[in-house]
Amino acid sequence: MDVIERFCNIYIDICQISPDDLESIYAKDVVFVDPITTHRGIDAVKHYFSNLLTQAESCKFDIADVFHCDGNNTARTQVTHIVNWTMHLTLKGNNKHITLDGTTQLNVVDDRVAYHKDYYDLGEMVYEHVPILGFVIKKIKGKLAS
Repeated sequence: MDVIERFCNIYIDICQISPDDLESIYAKDVVFVDPITTHRGIDAVKHYFSNLLTQAESCKFDIADVFHCDGNNTARTQVTHIVNWTMHLTLKGNNKHITLDGTTQLNVVDDRVAYHKDYYDLGEMVYEHVPILGFVIKKIKGKLAS
């Protein structure tokens, strides 16, 4: 099984893994970027996931597409794969369910992910679920859409 298959299997339900399982897909010096922050190195990524696992009741990803990208560039951030997904997140305590579409860019080097960058709407994931602020953001989106 190659790293992309292992990646997809781990992300089916990340609440069913241990942070140590991430070593099977990520390089020791991985750079992991999301709309909130950047994590450098496998230990930082494992810490990030450990924190997520304490807050999530369930976190499943439906992976819709995996595209292989050809290129000559050997830069660390070269994109070798693009993954489109829908995340289904249920937080502990309040049973709040969040569904979010996103895309991940990956750079695979020596059968490990060396670079991982997530793209998603942070407002849809976080801000729209905050009382009052969520109402305001949804109203603004509605005005912009009309």
